[in-house]
Amino acid sequence: MIINFNKYADGLVPAIIQDATTNKVLMLGFMNDAALQKTQELQKVTFFSRTKNRLWTKGEESGNFLLLQDIKVDCDNDTLLIKVNPVGSVCHTGTDTCWGENNLNDNFLLELEKIISDRKNNPTDKSYTSSLFAKGINKIAQKVGEEAVEIVIEAKDNNDELFLNEGADLLFHYLILLQAKGFKLKDVVEILKQRHQK
Repeated sequence: MIINFNKYADGLVPAIIQDATTNKVLMLGFMNDAALQKTQELQKVTFFSRTKNRLWTKGEESGNFLLLQDIKVDCDNDTLLIKVNPVGSVCHTGTDTCWGENNLNDNFLLELEKIISDRKNNPTDKSYTSSLFAKGINKIAQKVGEEAVEIVIEAKDNNDELFLNEGADLLFHYLILLQAKGFKLKDVVEILKQRHQK
């Protein structure tokens, strides 16, 4: 990775910080070569602070670190894209991003997977999902089969609302089945991508 730290007079390059899971842009900082090396060494994002005039590891005081996942340099070799897993809020104001946005995934299916995982790992008597996990793989697979039959029936009718609701039921129960088998939706998506490339 070649980075042109000499392009700007101060020897700093912009570093765009992006959540590795949600893909939300969290903040913008600046790095020199020493900050980049420290980031790679600590696996925690370290900037060159222009106000403090020194290296500054994000979270060194608050504990809200940015755990390094990946670093890319742009086509001009003068801007970094750094993917992270944030620990706590990112902005000094206490928000998830420096733009005041919530750091939620725009893909609700991924959020739903997290909820299903929580119901599996932290079961509660009030949760339908937890009760399915408690009944075991056979009951979960049976529910997927029932929902598949119901969507086929609704596909033959002209009630779009019922058809879409049965589709939601099928997808929800399939996500539960995937987790019961130790998989996630991304595993199925990867197979679809591989098939598309053939």
